[in-house]
This record gives sequence, C-alpha cells and structure tokens, in this order.
Amino acid sequence: MKARWLRFGMNLWSPFRATGVRVKHIAPDYREIEVELSTSWHNRNYYGTHFGGSLYAMTDPFYTLMLIHVLGPEYFVAHKGGAIDYLVATREKVHARFSLDDATIADIRAHTAGGQKYLPQIAAEVKTEAGETVARVTHTMYIRRKKN
Repeated sequence: MKARWLRFGMNLWSPFRATGVRVKHIAPDYREIEVELSTSWHNRNYYGTHFGGSLYAMTDPFYTLMLIHVLGPEYFVAHKGGAIDYLVATREKVHARFSLDDATIADIRAHTAGGQKYLPQIAAEVKTEAGETVARVTHTMYIRRKKN
C-alpha cells in the first residue's frame, strides 16, 4: 500500500478521528512517520490536559506498521506490549515522530536470520511544539522471520 493512502485511511479511522490523532506524514519508504494530537473536549482528562490513553494511542500502531512494510512479507511483526512514562501535563498540541534507521533494521534482520523470534524495544517521545517532552513511550515488538 502506498504511504499516502495509508495516511489518508488512518486519518479516517475512527479510533484516531474520535480522539483527535492526526497522521501528518508517512515517508514513502515507511521509515518515518509524524503524528499530532490536539486537545479537545473529548480527549481531555479531569484537569483539562491530554488524557493519557490518547497520548499512548497516538503512538501505538506505528512501529508495527513501519516494520511490516520495511521488512516485507517474509517477516511476522506484531506489537507485543508497551509502556509510557508521563512527564508533563499539557493542553498544547503534541507531536510524535517515529523513525527506523539502517542500524535498527540490520539488527532486526541479524537477530531473526535463523527464524527465531526477536523482541526489540523501540522508543518514541511525545513533545509539544516548543520541543518539551510530554511522554516517553517504549514499544516491545515481536518479530520473526517466517519459515520458507
């Protein structure tokens, strides 16, 4: 699937649309994705700041989608788990950028060459427009090379 069509579809996807998550950019090679979240009445907590579940949701599927496209059909990729560390409460629009470099891809391929599973942890930060880190998220991926 072309990256622009996936971006279009994800922006229509109800879990993102309802919470205010917007996919701003997906690189054609799927190695970089940018997402934003604005505060509105339906994604605020009791204090009027971003609801933590929305902050986590804005980061949840992206490394899985990226790895599926970058590694190709000979790999099985799933999101095994994740953790989020909330650092600052804010009402501001926040952004997250996800990227995969050559070293990460090479590491994954090396650890799965024999068909064994690999559980790498990949981190992302949620930041305000001014660059203040609001949350740090770590996703544990399940990756295995499929048997021929």
